[in-house]
Amino acid sequence: MKKGDKNSGFKIPEDYLDTFNDNLLNKIASEDQSSIPKNEGFKIPERYFNSLHKNITSKLEEKPTKIITLKSYKKYYYSAISVAAVLLLFFTIQPKKSNNISDLASSEIDAYFEDTDLGLSTYEIAEVIPVDDLELDDVLETTINDEDIVNYLDDNIDYINELNIESDEY
Repeated sequence: MKKGDKNSGFKIPEDYLDTFNDNLLNKIASEDQSSIPKNEGFKIPERYFNSLHKNITSKLEEKPTKIITLKSYKKYYYSAISVAAVLLLFFTIQPKKSNNISDLASSEIDAYFEDTDLGLSTYEIAEVIPVDDLELDDVLETTINDEDIVNYLDDNIDYINELNIESDEY
């Protein structure tokens, strides 16, 4: 904001603000009381309040008006669209139900056996499973290639004597 110019041409007499309140009260006390009117400037007509209620109610009476109802078809369109959207979402997002055990993930089966106490020991389970029909691929999730076996043996050549591959001792 710009500061005003001190030389604007307006000046206040000395001690004006100090004596302003006293000067104002003296002027009010010395003024003639005749400047204030003795009676009000308004007159109420005779029996005005007797007919006031009737005048107001006659103006407030409702006149029958012709009402034309407009049918809004938008609410029907919106409701039909919302029903169609709900049905579309219901049929497209509905989860696929499968009763096939092959669809279950192996992690879900493992979690079931870990969380459920069957009350069987490992020896009891081993008695139930036929060992003759069991293959290594059934136990392992991945198959082992011959190259992987050779690479493993090359890395661990120190223990080749413990393998006892060609042993004539029976």
